[in-house]
Amino acid sequence: MAASSLELYFMPACPFCRKVLRYMDNAGIEIPLHDITTDAAAAKTLVEVGGMKQVPCLFVDGRPLYESDDIIAYLNENA
Repeated sequence: MAASSLELYFMPACPFCRKVLRYMDNAGIEIPLHDITTDAAAAKTLVEVGGMKQVPCLFVDGRPLYESDDIIAYLNENA
C-alpha cells in the first residue's frame, strides 16, 4: 500500500491541536504542519478544501479528518 499524503492544520492555542501535536511528538511522527494563525494561505485552504475552519484537521490525501481523537487513532494505525 502506498504511503498517504498527510498534512496537519492547527492553531497553537487550541487544546485539541496541542493534544495531537503532543501525540505526534511522543510517537516521533513528522508531517507538514500548517499554523492557520500565521499562514493566511493555509487558513484559506482549510476552508476551501475542508469546508470549515475547524482545527485540528488532518488532510489525508487531500481529504479532511477532524476531531483530535480520530486524528490520533488514524496516526496510530497509519503513520
